[in-house]
Amino acid sequence: MSRRRVSIFGATGSIGQNTIDLIARDAEGYEVVALTGASNIDLLASDAKRLRAQIAVTADEQLLPALRNALAGSGIEAAAGEAALLDAADRPADWIMSAIVGAAGLAPGLRALRHGTTLALANKESLVTAGPILLQEARARGATVLPVDSEHSAVFQALVGEDINAVERIIITASGGGLRDWPVERLAEATPEDAGAHPNWDMGQRITIDSASMFNKAMELIETKEFFGVAPDRIETVIHPQSIVHALVGFNDGAVMAHLGAPDMRHAIGYALNYPERRQLPVDRIDLAQLAKLEFHAPCVTRYPALRIARAVMETGGQAGCVFTAAKEVALDAFLAGRIGFMDMSGIVEASLDAMSSKIGLSNAALTLEDVLQTDHMSRQTAWTLIEQKR
Repeated sequence: MSRRRVSIFGATGSIGQNTIDLIARDAEGYEVVALTGASNIDLLASDAKRLRAQIAVTADEQLLPALRNALAGSGIEAAAGEAALLDAADRPADWIMSAIVGAAGLAPGLRALRHGTTLALANKESLVTAGPILLQEARARGATVLPVDSEHSAVFQALVGEDINAVERIIITASGGGLRDWPVERLAEATPEDAGAHPNWDMGQRITIDSASMFNKAMELIETKEFFGVAPDRIETVIHPQSIVHALVGFNDGAVMAHLGAPDMRHAIGYALNYPERRQLPVDRIDLAQLAKLEFHAPCVTRYPALRIARAVMETGGQAGCVFTAAKEVALDAFLAGRIGFMDMSGIVEASLDAMSSKIGLSNAALTLEDVLQTDHMSRQTAWTLIEQKR
């Protein structure tokens, strides 16, 4: 049997590392084409050599000498920069993991789809900023897009063999993040260290803070609308502290299908990697008797204003998702740098949406890749201006 050609974009992040863990367990079954990363050159080079990748790419052009030095004598090609990422996406592969964090993951994912490949999509921003563009490209090229967020993978699996027109509701669960038990009045005092500790999941710092603010869940609501084509009023979210039920799908006959599993991203990654087959995965099996109970409760909008903003973004459509994503990234950068407080992030995002709506009219704005990239740039400038005015 021929080896499957795979590439991993965002190899040094938590999703990339979990993907590498699964591939390394069956190294003879895969031919690794490309690995990409950002600043963790030692890890990128080490994984490239371990998996015998054809090429390793860093997004930071200044780090190219360091990458070349780390790969010296291995025979692995080294490259850097945005053009190199796109070139890597052009290399023939059967399966590509899109796990670059932020809007930077959109262009490589679109480029990969041109070749009719299977794109395992962990990059939330691709669907939030340009879902119609991405999915239209996949249809036009005969490519497959598989969701890798645990929630959307769960929905996707619950819908296998079902008619999407029979779906009444999709319920996305949320852990509530590391600050879920803090009094609301204390949230303004939260530091990046406070928000960066998750009770259930082992993730990178940025996504863990997004979990505490529920911006990650806000993006997942928008993703659900884009990927599954479900009306916003049929998409719900509930707080589920145990992180065992990842999503539920309710049908028009009253039945509700739930996807359960241990909080381990290798569930969703492995499903996408092996699709349409199911293969054994090295993940914990849940023991319902030991769990004893599973809790669910409605999220507090005061505690999680990002959810309210996401509802407005879904209703607006157009380029609202692009502004939302760009402003959220800038607000998170500012929080990490100590320039704004934890609860200020949602205010910056909402104000950015208002400002950009006045400038370009979000709901009717053109939606091409060039338009999205331009709006992304303008939105970041707008958000930084608002942050400066706040200081």
